[in-house]
Amino acid sequence: MSIVVANPHPPSQARSPTEEVEYVGVTVADQLFGLPIHRVYEVFVVSAITDVPLAPREILGLLNLRGRVVTALCLRRRLGLPDPNSSRGMAVGIERGGEFYGLVVDEVGEVLKLASDTREPNPVHMDPRWIHLSLGVHRLAGRLLVILNVDAVLALESEARAA
Repeated sequence: MSIVVANPHPPSQARSPTEEVEYVGVTVADQLFGLPIHRVYEVFVVSAITDVPLAPREILGLLNLRGRVVTALCLRRRLGLPDPNSSRGMAVGIERGGEFYGLVVDEVGEVLKLASDTREPNPVHMDPRWIHLSLGVHRLAGRLLVILNVDAVLALESEARAA
């Protein structure tokens, strides 16, 4: 993976040095999302998935990743988007509370290194289903990077209890 450094400020408007944050860029339905790199432990190709009866729609099933049972969660479905045309996908390995998840995405891209002070609040027109899953956005050249709140994305069980 390569590193892209985004600096929206020309040298004449350069700010004092700020903390940089790294994100793993993933694409879902042509939208770029960022996962905080410290939450990602692995990137892998999705293999055979075992269905889990009565699981929430977002859970694709379970898979075996080198002897570890991993819950495969479809980010498209979690974001309220239609299923992909292809069943082939990539997954980003994430751990939460001792459980391992494979967040299934369309593509895994570059590691993005961004200044923390360039993160902006969620746009007012953002899809309401995405607002509670997002920590904000970064404007990149011609694209918007939506920063995902990993804990909120994985919090399916608390939503099921609330429903």
